[in-house]
Amino acid sequence: MAFGTQYTVTMFLIDVSPSMGKTRVIDLPPHSNGEVRTREITKLDWVLEFVMLKIQEMIFHGRKTDQCGVILFGTEETDNIINKSAAEGYEHVSEFIPIGQPNAQTMAKIKSIKPSTEVGDPIDAMIVGIETQARYLGKKATWTRKMALLTDGENPMELEDWEATAHKMNDLEIQTSIVGVDFDDENMPFVEKNKSTNETFYRQFSEMLNECALGTAAYALQECSKPDIKMTKSTLMNSSLRIGDVESRPEEAIELRIKTSKCTAISRPPSMKKYAKRVTQIDKMDVDGTDTYTLLDRKTDYVVERYIGDQEDAVLEEGDAALDNIETETVEKEKLVRGYKYGASFVPIGEEEDFQRIESKLGIDICGFFYAENYRRDWSIGEVQYVWASPDSAREQIAFSSIVQAMFEKGAMAIARWAGRGDPKMGVLMPRMLDDVDCFLWVQVPFADDIRKYTFRSLDHLISKKGEEVKKHAHLPTDRQLKAMDAFVDAMDLMHAGEKDEEGNRLPWFDPVQTYNPAIHRIKQALFHGAITSDLSENPLPPPHPDLIMYFEPPSKVLKRARGAIEECKEEFKVRQAPPKKVRGRKDAHIAGEDDGEDDLIDLGAPVARPEATHPSSPSKVLPKTMADMEEDSATEDEDEVIIALPSVVKDAKPRVKTPSPEVHQAVLPTPARSTGPVSPSPEPARAPGRIIGNSSPLEDFKQNIKSGDVVSQAVRDLGAVIKEIVVKPFASRRHNEMIECLKEMRDVALQEDEISMWNAFIRDLKEACLNHTPDNKEFWGEIQKIGRPMSLISSKEAKKFGGKSDVTEGTAVDFVDEDED
Repeated sequence: MAFGTQYTVTMFLIDVSPSMGKTRVIDLPPHSNGEVRTREITKLDWVLEFVMLKIQEMIFHGRKTDQCGVILFGTEETDNIINKSAAEGYEHVSEFIPIGQPNAQTMAKIKSIKPSTEVGDPIDAMIVGIETQARYLGKKATWTRKMALLTDGENPMELEDWEATAHKMNDLEIQTSIVGVDFDDENMPFVEKNKSTNETFYRQFSEMLNECALGTAAYALQECSKPDIKMTKSTLMNSSLRIGDVESRPEEAIELRIKTSKCTAISRPPSMKKYAKRVTQIDKMDVDGTDTYTLLDRKTDYVVERYIGDQEDAVLEEGDAALDNIETETVEKEKLVRGYKYGASFVPIGEEEDFQRIESKLGIDICGFFYAENYRRDWSIGEVQYVWASPDSAREQIAFSSIVQAMFEKGAMAIARWAGRGDPKMGVLMPRMLDDVDCFLWVQVPFADDIRKYTFRSLDHLISKKGEEVKKHAHLPTDRQLKAMDAFVDAMDLMHAGEKDEEGNRLPWFDPVQTYNPAIHRIKQALFHGAITSDLSENPLPPPHPDLIMYFEPPSKVLKRARGAIEECKEEFKVRQAPPKKVRGRKDAHIAGEDDGEDDLIDLGAPVARPEATHPSSPSKVLPKTMADMEEDSATEDEDEVIIALPSVVKDAKPRVKTPSPEVHQAVLPTPARSTGPVSPSPEPARAPGRIIGNSSPLEDFKQNIKSGDVVSQAVRDLGAVIKEIVVKPFASRRHNEMIECLKEMRDVALQEDEISMWNAFIRDLKEACLNHTPDNKEFWGEIQKIGRPMSLISSKEAKKFGGKSDVTEGTAVDFVDEDED
């Protein structure tokens, strides 16, 4: 429902007694280098920051119905309405700022408040504030009355008949806030011993009031930065709701008078204006010269860019040398004509030839109805509007309510065209039955042409060239991968990660109502703080309010719960750091990636006929592969190519010519007639990012790294990862003997260098991959079983010989190799 504007008068009662002039030290946000910072400030200046922040909020919103007044107690003079009428009593209480809408002069006057030499009574100040507020409002019963008392509670006070004052404040429904300097507050927390009895009185007084909040100044200042939602009352606009053609067939049409208002309104950060330091001639002897800033005016120049060269229609990109051959020409605004974009070009339209706008009748026309279950939430665009029945006609209210209730009972929504001050818009009307009234919610929706539909190829359905469905493939998820991903998604569930309710049930962690836009509230906090601070280096911006950053980090309990699922997903999907992207020149056709041999088994493009590869006329810059990779690729040439099935195939599509792979270049270069130059030496074996062991010569890399002696753990870990990758690849049988030698060397090093736990974890993982994963390699595990115990787990008996430890018994190590997992 729509929120009404608050009509509020706030009275600030400020203690300026001598005790408020005492200084205290407050903590500041730490420096960027971690250095702890503090600031010395008087008690009065500290509470004045609270007053100025509250008044800034009123100025920022700019509501005429949000007014305030300031009364000081403890002043040398006496100036209040009760003393003037009675000619006595209520001494040292002064009305400093009369009630009214605050402005910049209000802020300047508050900054000028200084401690006095007299002591004032806070009870007298409250009575004066009640009377001043009552005389100003008169009989305006709809206005909200607020009062804020700011004091340190260290001065004597008259406690006679204070209960009558409390009863009067309850009768007037005054919302009271008592801000005490260094009052005990469990929220901060702050507790001080040997306090004066006045603080006890204030607590007793606040408990007697129906609406009262008592807290320390530090907590009050923190709450000033709490994000809040600006609630405004939208203006009701006259309009009409029509069903059918009221002009051609009025007997079959309905037209009702309605009112529209905003339901939601977008909130943006305050606009920033650019200022520059004014350059003035200052006398050299004038040491008191101050900087003057002036607002910058915006200037717009219209420039035409022309390319100087032979190809006038050439498309230039950033970094082209041809960009230097562009000249600019300034054009006067009077010489410009209005144009409309049509595709990639513009259609110029003169002033006399401008398009005529469609003449529309103001109002909302219902074009049709549909079931609400067919409406998607992401179709809503922009702000939501309320549509109310006209309050002037009971007959039209009944007709309007009957339409709303009928649509609500049928579960229907309406497609409606709204013609207002601007261009007509298409939207939907959603029926809403509130507590006291029936209404519609109208929101704009896009046209069908404005919605882009993206189709994606299947992730779990592969079809071979023969038309057969592939059940097992490296690009198809396994049951273990699907279970791991399901567990990971379930572990991140936030619906039961919040606080517990009264019955002990977990509530949702995320509440959209409690989320705020940091760009709005943090900038507002910075503006308010800068307006009351003369030196930001001495008094920097305080940290954001906890409510603003409440959802910046996920809950720790969810992170802890999901840690195991994350590790399982990383293991099942072999997640590793992505290699850096290679920079491709504009004229280069293709640069081959590392370890791309497996990509030849699947075609990610459209399912068209596979033509024979042709060589381009100009050689491409490619990365030659090792001989081992070339042999592996050559073994797969006769295999059936697997492609992803698509719902439709474009007819008469041109055959797609593949860029020659590096091994094709290597195959044709040895022929002298075809050779273009000497063959380049073989490059260093490619390694995955972060690894010190390559896939081409893992055993040599491992031995070389072990000699250095300081990367043993990483070498053992990387060699295990390389062995597992090579073993589960297709056609890995040609490298079985090499992998067996790697396993022997890795086990010996792990036993001697106390990497026993890493070996035991690796060999278990390797067995699981060879027997139960897809693709598997049962043949390789059979060769390990032939070797037997020397290739099994490292037991505690073996580890003890080399001074190491193991939690594996000798019997477990013997049975590990011989057993086959299901």
